[in-house]
Amino acid sequence: MSTLEYFLQVREEKGAGCLALIDPDKVDRAALVDRAVQCSENGVDALLIGSSLLFSSDLDEAVGLVKRAVNIPVVLFPGDADHLSRYADAILFLSLLSGRNPYYLIGAQCRAAPLIKNLEIEPIPTGYLLIASGHSTSAEFMSDTRPIPCEKSSIAMAHALAAEYLGMRLVYLEAGSGARFPVPSDMIRQV
Repeated sequence: MSTLEYFLQVREEKGAGCLALIDPDKVDRAALVDRAVQCSENGVDALLIGSSLLFSSDLDEAVGLVKRAVNIPVVLFPGDADHLSRYADAILFLSLLSGRNPYYLIGAQCRAAPLIKNLEIEPIPTGYLLIASGHSTSAEFMSDTRPIPCEKSSIAMAHALAAEYLGMRLVYLEAGSGARFPVPSDMIRQV
């Protein structure tokens, strides 16, 4: 079963899935594995590994350690085209639809696609919507993106519909690391 099929099965069975994001730059390797195991033991359906900035020189090592420690999918949440690991089960093949920066709409994807194919990582086409969170976040700054206003659910819904029409299988809504406010529940329901 592919990772995407697994996600869809989880949604069918539970109504929603729980994915935890772990930033390999924020913890040492032992803590990274410990967090992954804690997540797995506490009902998390899959792990996302990634960062807006990647200072770690060996993402392969980090993903490999996590993969060996848990029995749930380990999925890359890349901040850029070179944030790849051959040990990942899949990658959220992100297009930052809420922004208008061509690099994050299609440029990074063109750079990463041949590498992903060579590494045989399952790509999951994903529309990425950055939602305003009360202050500037790393994702907003690094992508040079104006986020969707958190009170404008109709704008988020239009972007999600566009993602669906473009053939994307998932939509990821995020307020960003260190957000003051989470993505509003009403917006999530509408999307």
